[in-house]
Amino acid sequence: MSLLTVTEKGLYCERGGFFIDPWGEVETAILTHGHADHARRGSGVYLVARFSKELLRHRLGKDVKLTSLEYGEARKLGATWVSLHPAGHVRGSAQVRVESGDEILVVSGDYKRALDPTCEPFEPVPCDTFITEATFGLPIYRWKEGSEVASEIFHWWKSGGDRTSILFCYTFGKTQRVLAELARLTDRGVFLHGASHEITEIYRTQGVRMLPTIPVSSVEKTFDFRGDLIIAPPSAHRSPWMKRFKNHRTAFASGWMQVRGTRRRRGYEHGFVLSDHADWPSLIRTVRESGASRVLVSHGHTETLARYVREKLKIQADPLITSFEGEGGLG
Repeated sequence: MSLLTVTEKGLYCERGGFFIDPWGEVETAILTHGHADHARRGSGVYLVARFSKELLRHRLGKDVKLTSLEYGEARKLGATWVSLHPAGHVRGSAQVRVESGDEILVVSGDYKRALDPTCEPFEPVPCDTFITEATFGLPIYRWKEGSEVASEIFHWWKSGGDRTSILFCYTFGKTQRVLAELARLTDRGVFLHGASHEITEIYRTQGVRMLPTIPVSSVEKTFDFRGDLIIAPPSAHRSPWMKRFKNHRTAFASGWMQVRGTRRRRGYEHGFVLSDHADWPSLIRTVRESGASRVLVSHGHTETLARYVREKLKIQADPLITSFEGEGGLG
């Protein structure tokens, strides 16, 4: 991996003088997306995809120095050419393509291959070295289409009668995807936990069609949420915030719901298998489509996927140890 090295601050490109998703404070950072485990405060200048710009200002602060690129637009950094390409993970997510001399390397960041009405679809980028995630890098992880899962969520909501249905989703990406998928089935408004409201409004200003939303905090304390759907982050589960809802039921939307027993252990009444990461068949498909002669596997089931790529696809592959853990890896 001559174009990148792993340092104490993250993946560093000496030829270009930049880091990709650094976990320390650096002068120049290229960010794949705005989840907290990939976008950290403290760096001098950030290079990001255009659709991610306002989301990152929300996450990193209004005064952060951001330079944005259109997908596919090339920028010369040092002795390299850098471009960003759709990753399909969340709005504004990007793969980073780095070219120098006759070598091309692509860092996928987090990605998914399923269609998502809130973001640009994943774009295969040919390269010599491909760095892939492996959050769900086991053969048991295989996803349904998002529209099918949305139909399951809608049916669950409507079957609740007078009970308040509380669906737990990650605030950035999953919440907005659910709202967009449900907008194909109904026009009824949904209540949002405050942590999800501002990010959802940023999506809306960028033209993403979603259900109407109302912050829970904007209605009277005595408001009766009977029959309503409320979307909240997992951190709100079993918190004092929940005391407001007297007759409720709970569900969680995550790729981890694929594993039998996870829903029960986490204390949810229902689970929906919906992930913003690639499933096992998509990981294999993406490695093939990259055309890479070397694959490095980061964050997740790294050894399992690397072994499969070596033994079944006959491509050189090894785990790559990084610090990408946290929100984005939650499913």
